[in-house]
Amino acid sequence: MVIGPADHNLVRQINSALILDRLLADSPQSRANLAQQTGLNRSTISSLVSDLIARHLIREVGLEAADSRGRPGMLLELNPNGGCVVGIEINVEHITVILTDFTARTLWHRHVALPDGSPQAEVLCLAEDLIDEALRAGMAHHLTPLGIGLGVPGLVDVTDGALVYAPNLTWHNVPFREMWGHKFGVPLYVENDGNVAALGEYYFGVAKGYSHFIFLGTGVGLSGGLMLDGHIYRGVGGYAGEIGHIIVESGGELCACGRRGCWETLVGPRAVIRGIVHALKNGAPSLIPDLVGGDLGRITMDVVVGAANRGDQLARDTLADIALHLGTGIANLVNLFNPELVVLGGSLTLAGPYLVPPISRIIAAESLSLPGNMVALSLSSLGAEACVKGAVALVIDGIVRDPIS
Repeated sequence: MVIGPADHNLVRQINSALILDRLLADSPQSRANLAQQTGLNRSTISSLVSDLIARHLIREVGLEAADSRGRPGMLLELNPNGGCVVGIEINVEHITVILTDFTARTLWHRHVALPDGSPQAEVLCLAEDLIDEALRAGMAHHLTPLGIGLGVPGLVDVTDGALVYAPNLTWHNVPFREMWGHKFGVPLYVENDGNVAALGEYYFGVAKGYSHFIFLGTGVGLSGGLMLDGHIYRGVGGYAGEIGHIIVESGGELCACGRRGCWETLVGPRAVIRGIVHALKNGAPSLIPDLVGGDLGRITMDVVVGAANRGDQLARDTLADIALHLGTGIANLVNLFNPELVVLGGSLTLAGPYLVPPISRIIAAESLSLPGNMVALSLSSLGAEACVKGAVALVIDGIVRDPIS
């Protein structure tokens, strides 16, 4: 069979992606090591490496240490100067934007808190201004912009790059790629914040090296990302991973999505604070009113965890309830997906010492023994940066998987 030009280009694209993927996972490496890891022959590796060096995506960084096997090889790594990437997270409470080089090293960072009920038009205008600032910072570093990655909370059409519906933002049909792709003139990748955070943990965080894991992010709601066989699982329409909207309590609290009893109404920071406020108004003794000067509207997760650290029983009991609801739900996910790892991210990571031990016990007790014995539970290593670093990973992942287009 004769391979035509289109087939030949596809093969080179796939093989180039293999090289970039290996260097992203572990750098520096020699051409010989890359040939061994990818299964490609030396001449193919040499040709593809030359192309990638010419495109400034990888670079040579010196000879490997000499040993008895023969002549040392030249080491290769991703080229930090291959370009810059903008990552942005838009959430109910904040906008975070970072600029990184091609190795995801942060060069510039902005975090802006949003007042409650900020109008959509104002938020989008602010986001555009921050992206402009980031791109100007990239120019100051003499780096070519490679793309913009965006993480947003809600249902995302990844094909069109549009936010379809975000319950907690109350936004509908925001065509981000159409708006910003033209405005900024670079590729724009849009994804649900849970998937984005999972990708960030996969490339740069605690899930590096894991092919099957679940990310749970607790912010205003409960976001989820499923990494199956090294790929984000999106489902047939791209809307998989809405873990926070699993119904766990018939007739329970009203959720922002319009239904009652969603999992996120029991385990998110809002649930923690709502339970604390309810107990305080019913006379429960606690240090918390003193910590907030009597203003219950100032209660945050930091305040609750601080009270728990000082032995406050109401804070500790409330966190124990959250651990119970989280643990039961996670045990069901373990039975369903048989992951290697479950990563807990977002603001509840502040309460890690009060959550991880009981959740681990609940998983062991309530999941089936075989999948339960295979899974580990970990707090996010990226913390509040998981989503925005994942937004950078969206762009780098797109280049790694499609480096020639």
